[in-house]
Amino acid sequence: MFTGIVEEAGIVERIKPTAKSVELTVRAGKTGRSLKAGGSLAVNGCCLTAVKVSVHGKSKLVQFDLLQETWRLTNLQFTRPGSLVNLERPLRADGEFGGHFVTGHIDGLGKIIRWERAGQDHALDIAAPPEVMRYVVRKGSIAVDGISLTVAGVPKKGFRIWIIPHTFAVTALRERKVGDAVNLEADLLGKYAEKFIAARRQR
Repeated sequence: MFTGIVEEAGIVERIKPTAKSVELTVRAGKTGRSLKAGGSLAVNGCCLTAVKVSVHGKSKLVQFDLLQETWRLTNLQFTRPGSLVNLERPLRADGEFGGHFVTGHIDGLGKIIRWERAGQDHALDIAAPPEVMRYVVRKGSIAVDGISLTVAGVPKKGFRIWIIPHTFAVTALRERKVGDAVNLEADLLGKYAEKFIAARRQR
């Protein structure tokens, strides 16, 4: 479980396709300090398992083996060596809960259709598939590339969010542009509410 409070932007070091998977190696700073093989890390909002962790100067090189389905269904497929990716460690039982419940399971890919500065902030409009939009409500929460964000508006076929300077500075969003794909995870509470209501109607 994660909270969507991105701790740092890591750097993709290497991408190596294999017969059954894709080996993705990311250079991590503070998120890699206590990470060991078998541990979890959210990479652009995807919960991945580290298979190898090695020291690289003051940082760590973390290798993940991605299933072809994970590679195909997330925007990790568009990364290249040097690309920035959002990193977050799992929520500790005694940790501070600052965002919203994020599972690390991507619901779909969105597409940036507007990304521009508005005063000190940035306006970000994202087109999203129906399976995500059914859970999107104004003032609700959504994870975009693993970042817990508040929905500011819900125009047709998409939603709008505002990015404050801090979020822009410390996440991989500063590298994004119009047309780019972003990983989306809808609010878990909305999914449970939908299932509960559907079960009640069937009684």
